[in-house]
Amino acid sequence: MTFQQLNYIITISETGSINKASEKLYLSQPSLTSAIKELERELGIVIFNRTGRGVTLTADGLEFLPYARQVYGQYLSMMEKYGKGGERRQKFGVSCQHYSFAVKAFVEMAKAYDMAKYEFAIRETRTLDVIGDVARLHSEIGILYLSDFNRKAILKLLHANGLAFHHLIDCNAYVYLWRGHPLAGRSSISLSDLEPYSCLSFEQGDASSFYFAEEILSTNEYPRSIKTCDRATNLNLMTGLNGYTLCSGIICEELNGSDFVAVPYEPDSNNPNSVMEIGYIVKNNARLSGLGQRFLSEIRKYLDIEGEQVP
Repeated sequence: MTFQQLNYIITISETGSINKASEKLYLSQPSLTSAIKELERELGIVIFNRTGRGVTLTADGLEFLPYARQVYGQYLSMMEKYGKGGERRQKFGVSCQHYSFAVKAFVEMAKAYDMAKYEFAIRETRTLDVIGDVARLHSEIGILYLSDFNRKAILKLLHANGLAFHHLIDCNAYVYLWRGHPLAGRSSISLSDLEPYSCLSFEQGDASSFYFAEEILSTNEYPRSIKTCDRATNLNLMTGLNGYTLCSGIICEELNGSDFVAVPYEPDSNNPNSVMEIGYIVKNNARLSGLGQRFLSEIRKYLDIEGEQVP
């Protein structure tokens, strides 16, 4: 069976005549008849009743025609998008933990292209989903972090999924809170200072683990804690409940607003500081697309030049 034969069936059914169909298809009548008989033999059914006044669909033909239309229609749609002269839009996706700097880089990358010609996607999501999206090629690039605590577990998972981690920047821990918070004016904040306030962290789903937490120092004991699913909710809870989160200290005021600050975390003997190694993941030996290269260029530009890590 060929797409051409399906087109013949559809055209004959629409014209009700092999003669008219052959004229419309610019095909000789004997060639058209031969092609239909060949298809009927292959399928083991008779599609058309042939009479002196034309052709009509048999019962099998009536059942077969909707399938022929569906398959041939999908073929035409595919050729329109992917065939020569088609208008296929290139896809590019990024998956990341909840980092506003990654969104900012994505915005700058997208602005450099005619978005009518591309299908862009950015997914702020759970750690396991970041890894899964890149492993399945749902996203070309993933953004996440490693620390001394989670490094072995995350790298093992990346290896199992054929992924490679590439370094971007190292950051110490910061306490992220709103400017009206009682501790916002401190030069540093310890865990004991934070005891009266709720620690905000991103939920990691049923397969949650300390290793997948997005917040550094996830193994510390927090008397009050609230799980959230998105960055906007985190910001709302910081304002409404004087909540806080532990982060890299890299703030994108353009996206998060100027109502929030990052204050250096003050370690103690029981709660030492830890370094976040933020990086990107891709498939092993992957050759980045031009879009991927531009996105990483914007991230490096933001982190190295425009990104402000609170001193």
